[in-house]
Amino acid sequence: QVQLVESGGGLVQAGGSLRLSCAASGRTFGSYAMGWFRQAPGKERELVSGVTWSGGSTYYADSVKGRFTISRDNAKNTVYLQMNSLKPEDTAVYYCAGSRFRDLVPMSAGSYGYWGQGTQVTVSS
Repeated sequence: QVQLVESGGGLVQAGGSLRLSCAASGRTFGSYAMGWFRQAPGKERELVSGVTWSGGSTYYADSVKGRFTISRDNAKNTVYLQMNSLKPEDTAVYYCAGSRFRDLVPMSAGSYGYWGQGTQVTVSS
C-alpha cells in the first residue's frame, strides 16, 4: 500500500517556475513507476510526465518537453516535477500517481493504482 501527498503548487506568473513534490509512504515506493497527471476544468486528466522505478526512463508530454523535469529520490520516497517557463495553459490540478509497472511509464490513468489528493497550479498571464 502506498499513500501519496503532493505539495508545491501555487500561483505563479507566466514564465515563472514551481517545483512539485510527491511524498510517498510505504516501503515499496521504489518498486513503482510514478507519474504526474494534470486536469484542467472541463478537460480530461492527462499524463504530463512519468518516470520508471529506477529513474532510468522518463516520459514527457509534448506540451511540456523542454520545460518540465521529473526526478525521483527513492531513498526519500519522493518524486519531483520541476516546472519552468510556465504558461497559462499549464493551469490545472496536478496529481501524483503510482503504478505497479516498474520498468515502463504507463500512459493510461487506469494503470495507476495509487493517487495523491492533487495540488493546484495556477499560472497567470
